[in-house]
Amino acid sequence: MITYTDIVVVLTALDLEHKAVRAHLDDIEVRRHEAGTRFETGAIRGTSCRIALALTGVGNQSSAVIAERVIQEFAPLAVLFVGVAGSLWDKPVRGDVVVAERVYAYHGGTSENGGLKARPRAWEAPHAVSQLAHQLDRSGNWRKRLPVESGFPELRFGAIAAGEIVQNSSKSREAKWIRDHYSDAIAIEMEAAGVAHAGHLNSAAVGIVRGISDMADGTKDAASDVQWQPRAAANAAAFAIALAEELVIERKGLDMSRAEARSEATSTGGITVHNIASGQVGIQAGTVTGSTVWMNAAPASDRIDDLAAAVADLRVRLDRARAKGEFDADTYEAAEEELDTAETALRAPDKNARKKAVLALKRLNGLAAETTDVAAQIALVIAAVNGLS
Repeated sequence: MITYTDIVVVLTALDLEHKAVRAHLDDIEVRRHEAGTRFETGAIRGTSCRIALALTGVGNQSSAVIAERVIQEFAPLAVLFVGVAGSLWDKPVRGDVVVAERVYAYHGGTSENGGLKARPRAWEAPHAVSQLAHQLDRSGNWRKRLPVESGFPELRFGAIAAGEIVQNSSKSREAKWIRDHYSDAIAIEMEAAGVAHAGHLNSAAVGIVRGISDMADGTKDAASDVQWQPRAAANAAAFAIALAEELVIERKGLDMSRAEARSEATSTGGITVHNIASGQVGIQAGTVTGSTVWMNAAPASDRIDDLAAAVADLRVRLDRARAKGEFDADTYEAAEEELDTAETALRAPDKNARKKAVLALKRLNGLAAETTDVAAQIALVIAAVNGLS
């Protein structure tokens, strides 16, 4: 049984990109969405880390729809869009890999008497994903996954421009438009804006990884695509798979740290005392069970029988953490909104509502990452919701 908390979704636009990612997976299973979209889930070869792979087709609109669908279906750690792109400058060159620091939807604008004025839309890469990608670059370990024929491609970080046309000119009106308004963009393609927007709307982390297959300068043709697209896709897939693996490993390590923190206690004279302030004389406890003393409340059991009561308890814990100063005002407000979303969704009996509730709870978990008491209860509630038939 797959625990979707620890899964990374990888999307591609083209079959050759899909094939490049799939080559890294074992134990592949097909999962069908009720609307007909097919996902393939598999383990990254040599690991227990799992990937859900899907094909979006070409264009920002279709990629946005499928990205929204996979986020709702899997509630993943992150969504990675992987494939090929054109270079906008002399570098990056064919075969290099570009990781987006930001994505521009460059076709936004307004037509006025004085000409076309840009109305830019942009999405920044999630900080945690960007930091992990830079770390992978420094270590160079991702290169172990490269095909032998790849040589030594460079990994580059920068802005990516995502439009609605295939750009194959350095002299066209569109090329001038991009240079004038998005001069820091180093690569160009047709799907990243849709995926980034879907991630933004669903509070999901999105990473864009592109292999350079052409120079977007008029030299792109069928013959060069046959040679360079598979190689560029394979290089991008190698880095994306390494990034996905690290995302899962990091999440599992964080979960283990939280579990250790929850179980940590000081044992004295046969009595286990939790959360006692330094210098306190005697014991003031909320609950005493046998020889174990709990300062606020007894620990939640590993099984929740009353989900509504568990969510209500989660709200109490959230308020308590706020009173202790463990949340600032903005984080607390965002946490309350996610909890409200989860609570409302859980009132509906259908499967999609439960998925929406789990997604909201996972976002809440991210907000409460440093708050052990709240995070522990969130984990139990998520497990209870996932256990519903």
